Amino acid sequence: MANQVSSRRLAVGLLIALFSAVAFGSSGGVAKGLLDSGWSPAAAVTLRILIGALVLLPLAAVEMRGHWELLRRRRTWVHVALFGALAVAGCQLFFFLAVTHLTVGVALMLEYLGPILVVLWLWAVRSQTPRALTLAGIGLALTGLLLVLDVFSDAQISMIGVLWGLLAAVGLAVFFLVGADESTGLPPLAFTSLAMLLGAAALALAGALGAVPFEMAADDVPLAGAVVPWWVPVLWLGIIAAGVAYATGVIAARRLQAKLASFVGLTEVLFAVAWAWLLLGELPAIIQLLGGLLILAGVVCIRLDEPSRPRVQPDLTTPAAART
Repeated sequence: MANQVSSRRLAVGLLIALFSAVAFGSSGGVAKGLLDSGWSPAAAVTLRILIGALVLLPLAAVEMRGHWELLRRRRTWVHVALFGALAVAGCQLFFFLAVTHLTVGVALMLEYLGPILVVLWLWAVRSQTPRALTLAGIGLALTGLLLVLDVFSDAQISMIGVLWGLLAAVGLAVFFLVGADESTGLPPLAFTSLAMLLGAAALALAGALGAVPFEMAADDVPLAGAVVPWWVPVLWLGIIAAGVAYATGVIAARRLQAKLASFVGLTEVLFAVAWAWLLLGELPAIIQLLGGLLILAGVVCIRLDEPSRPRVQPDLTTPAAART
């Protein structure tokens, strides 16, 4: 009976993780039409984060019962602010900026170099020398990056788009590192919703000060071969691609634990390409798709090489399940 319960829990966790990846993967395809219709990346990201945070807020309030004293700690707000600024607001803003110069699939493939950056960070800062399988994974990922950039052809690719995509990868790496640190004691949904609120506030302030373009438009938006009101993609981004996606991602992580959940989360890249094809008729070149598969293969090698560690105390060495 115990084995049946465990198997059922694993199966349900896998389904929830895949649903989360599907939801997250839709963000680029849905946002592309919004950006092409006159919205600035900062405005689209701010509304997405804000709506997603408001969706999670009631669940966060329930989780915080008996834990409100945690909000008095300085460490709590340092971690929430770092996560909100870089892992949530920064990562999504950089990804949306990349999408304005690259196809959704290529932008997301670049973003998912984030786990490679985690390994390099732990190697450089914490002296955690990667083993042979990890080094092989890094080699595969870097080879895949060359193919994604299509450096062996005469095709022109936007280098500013590549830069934004790599900065999004940095944001994703911060998501893994800071998201794994549970030393604040905050429940996951409460931590995520607070970080999203702070991220939205930071972007709104930057827009108000003129640091980033903050433009919105009331024009209809082309989506999946149709024309829809602007609020349709905005609500989709906030409710589905942010609120629901984050919530299901956290639930899946609890059922599967960080290693398996993050491995399943890599399918977001493939779902994003599928969404871009379905919504935008956009598909990377064959060589770029091959590069994306090599990046995925490299990240999978690194995940498989990650030793299992007992969760005795929280630290920054084990990546948590993550999203864009």
